[in-house]
Amino acid sequence: MSDDTARLYIDLMKRCLTNYIYGDRELMPFSLASRGPKRWIGAALGTVGLDIVSSKPFDADARDSGRDFPPTAHTMIGMKRLDNIEACMRTVLSEGIAGDFIETGVWRGGASIFMRAVLEAYGVDDRTVWVADSFRGLPAPDADRYPADAGDRHHRRERLSVSIEEVRGNFSRYGLLDDQVRFLEGWFRDTLPRAPIESLALMRLDGDMYESTMDALTCLYPKLSRGGYVIVDDYGAIGACRKAVEDFRAERGIEDEIVEIDWAGAYWRRSA
Repeated sequence: MSDDTARLYIDLMKRCLTNYIYGDRELMPFSLASRGPKRWIGAALGTVGLDIVSSKPFDADARDSGRDFPPTAHTMIGMKRLDNIEACMRTVLSEGIAGDFIETGVWRGGASIFMRAVLEAYGVDDRTVWVADSFRGLPAPDADRYPADAGDRHHRRERLSVSIEEVRGNFSRYGLLDDQVRFLEGWFRDTLPRAPIESLALMRLDGDMYESTMDALTCLYPKLSRGGYVIVDDYGAIGACRKAVEDFRAERGIEDEIVEIDWAGAYWRRSA
């Protein structure tokens, strides 16, 4: 593609992945939010062929900054954090920074799909997008080993559990499921130490918890090329995630500047 065509394609991908393109109103399952844990009525009545849904107005500001929980979009990170992925990828590609791209914690796959789309837009066929997730939600907190995770309830949020089949299907919807996409299924503590990744140009961490963030940093940062990027989705939003980043950087004497993306995301570029 020409650069102008590539930018148009990438912009369209952002709008589709965030559901900006159909976002005037959104349908969502009707939930009994006031009765403890959410129960989807549509699922309960599925045997009789009924779909119970409600609709909500589309909030462009919330979607832009990744502050809402989209019922149908393939990513919840918002436009600003997608812009950040694009900017980092354009830099490492233009400067020839060696390595693949990985996201740890992918939900419906949107940010990983976007990484693959950027490679497609610029005709890059010698790099891989690694898609790492348990594909069954987050682990229960191990407060003995990771006190910062004590009381964490992410593992109880069923909406964060998206199967590998669904994520693969979402890649296919965009025509981007091919041999440049590789999946690492399982808990990070099990999959990342033995992942067959030689080098990375960009690592995007979206594990929410101290344990998940620390596992990803410990296993992957040594493979990050000089000039590569670390993006941490929840650095500004979740205290345990931020503490994992700060502890890791302090232990290794990392002084590269952390740059805020928006209210939640942040990144730094590896200098040494």
